[in-house]
Amino acid sequence: MTILRFTIAYWCVLIAALLPIVCAGIAKSGLFNKPLREGGYDNGNPRAWLARQTDWRARANAAQANSFEALPFFIGAVIIAHQLGAYQVRLDVLAFVYLVLRMMYIMMYIAGLSTARSIVWTLALAVNIGILFIGYR
Repeated sequence: MTILRFTIAYWCVLIAALLPIVCAGIAKSGLFNKPLREGGYDNGNPRAWLARQTDWRARANAAQANSFEALPFFIGAVIIAHQLGAYQVRLDVLAFVYLVLRMMYIMMYIAGLSTARSIVWTLALAVNIGILFIGYR
């Protein structure tokens, strides 16, 4: 299925590419208007500021890093599946499932649910591997 010449799988790639930005926004949320001396967000040195965060803010930042790390494999798998002529509906469904799993992963990471997070990460990896091979006949 295509919407504006993009398959659903390609839309999922776009959304997956935005997930790290969402994670960064979550890590910084509520601190944009707070003065630096009171722990507010430091836009002049954002990486050092994020590195000093603790608890859920630190986990949101870690989810951001992991989202960037997972992105190239997902992009590659979707492109390869398209190139190999994968059945489009199946590819779209798997890409959507991957995206939902990644969003669950982020929520579990921020919430500190490490075991559940690792299970969801493994499921997302398995789905991504499935996407990669779905076009082979």
